[in-house]
Amino acid sequence: MTTLLDEVADYYTSRLVEHGATPRGVDWNGEAGQTLRFEQLCRIVEPGTPYSVNDLGCGYGALLDHLDARDRDVTYTGIDVSAEMVRAASERHAGRSGVRFVCASRPDQDADYGMASGIFNVRLNRSNDEWWTYFEATLDALAETSRKGFAFNCLTSYSDVDKMRDYLYYADPCRVFDLCKRRYSRNVALLHDYGLYEFTIVVRKAS
Repeated sequence: MTTLLDEVADYYTSRLVEHGATPRGVDWNGEAGQTLRFEQLCRIVEPGTPYSVNDLGCGYGALLDHLDARDRDVTYTGIDVSAEMVRAASERHAGRSGVRFVCASRPDQDADYGMASGIFNVRLNRSNDEWWTYFEATLDALAETSRKGFAFNCLTSYSDVDKMRDYLYYADPCRVFDLCKRRYSRNVALLHDYGLYEFTIVVRKAS
C-alpha cells in the first residue's frame, strides 16, 4: 500500500508542477466539471448547521473554496499523499481560520463529513484486484472518521470504451453501491445523472 500511494503522490506532484494550482493540476479537464463534482459531494451536508469536513485527496484545496462560497461556518481538514499538494494548499489558504492541511493517506481526526474527489481514478500500472484492495481500505478509513456520513466519486465502468484509458480505474457503480449498502449504512445514494463519465456515492449514517 505504501508503494502504491507513493506512485500516486508522484503522479499528482508531476501534474501540479506542470499545471500549477488549477483543475488540470489535479488531473481534471476544467473548472466547470470540478465544480459540478463538488456539488454532488456536498449533497451529504445538512444545510443550515455548522459542520466539519475531512477532504481526503484535497489537492490544492479547491473544495474549500467551494465550501466557503456556499457555507460560512465550516471547519476543514485537507489530507493528501502529495507533500507538494499540501504545501500548495497551505499557501493558497494561509491565514484562513478553522483550516488545516495534512500530508497523510487517511484523516488523523474525526469530522462530521468525509469527502473524496478523484482519488480512485489513477491506478497507473496496478491491477484491478490491487486497486480494489486500496479502494476498500480507503472507504473503511472514510467511514471510521466520518460521524454523519461521507461522499466520494469514481470514474464509471459505463464509460464509452473508445474513451477509456488503461491507466485509469473505472468502477462498477452497482458493485460500489452494494459494498456501501452492506458495510456502512442502509442510507446510500448513487448519483449517476450529472453528465460526466463518473458517479458519486453518498453514504449517510444513522443518527
